[in-house]
Amino acid sequence: MALPTLTTNDRDEARQKAILARQARSAVRASLKAGTLTLAQVLDRPDGVVGRMPVRQLLTALPGVGPVRAARSMNALGIPEGRRVQGLGPVQRAKLLQEFPSAA
Repeated sequence: MALPTLTTNDRDEARQKAILARQARSAVRASLKAGTLTLAQVLDRPDGVVGRMPVRQLLTALPGVGPVRAARSMNALGIPEGRRVQGLGPVQRAKLLQEFPSAA
């Protein structure tokens, strides 16, 4: 299967879209870290910004949660390492909120 041919303008638009998405995800992580957003609020967001974020990245943005605790919690809850937020089922979301009640 051949890749589509993109014009320079198409590439620039895609690049800008990617930059905006990364900035939005960074703002969400900063808000989580500062405590202005809760985990429940982030999981309930209807936009696609958070959906593309890896669950591990989301958890490490919580205050007091580092890479080791995030990995252990994901393993204990049965969430695969590479799972993105949009791929979480309702049971997994509920388990995350139970695991991190102070962030909910």
